[in-house]
Amino acid sequence: MSPSRSRAWTTPPRSGAAVADEFVTGLVLAAGGSKRLGRPKQVLPFGAGTLLDHVLGVARECAFDQSLCVIGAGGRDLRERVDLRGFEVVDNPAFGEGCSSSIAVALGAIDPRARVLVLMLGDQPGVSAASVAALIAGRGDAELAACRYDDGRGHPFAFARSVFGELASLHGDRGVWKLMDRAGDGVADVPVSGPIPPDVDTWADYEAALAAAGPAVGRSAPPGVAR
Repeated sequence: MSPSRSRAWTTPPRSGAAVADEFVTGLVLAAGGSKRLGRPKQVLPFGAGTLLDHVLGVARECAFDQSLCVIGAGGRDLRERVDLRGFEVVDNPAFGEGCSSSIAVALGAIDPRARVLVLMLGDQPGVSAASVAALIAGRGDAELAACRYDDGRGHPFAFARSVFGELASLHGDRGVWKLMDRAGDGVADVPVSGPIPPDVDTWADYEAALAAAGPAVGRSAPPGVAR
């Protein structure tokens, strides 16, 4: 989509995509090593493709001006098994240092015209394009914004360019959350109905995500794992 197109953040009735008059970069983090699951979660069967395919599909619906996806563990396998078309793929060789390292490496690839960065997790299939649209529509001019679900704050998050420097200096898996905590009332909590979409970190999480998605979503159990 052309970044010069004048847009206002709304939710089209059919696609759920969001549009804006600001240049918005969407970033999907998918570099994790899946230690707790014991196999690469990004390529677990989910719907017609993989778990990461599903999340990238949601990101495509959001009509970002620029779309980035950071990969790390099993990067070659992901490139072969996941449809990455439409995304600028960024490799993070330091993925073992946590999500903050993926954000830092992605910042180097962000278009200089970007005014807002929307952060999405590659293992959170319950997030919808409508939630992203609500987040940006409700952000106003806040430097930091988060979804406020019925049971608390959760991803996706949105960041103004003015805090990109702080994002680059974060460390570990909880760096973004610590940044939010330090900002206090400076974070715009945007109401989104429903519970916080869970991450897929364990096999039980995966089973729960499949159940929430409905019977049309398929999967196969890994060797040695009973269903």
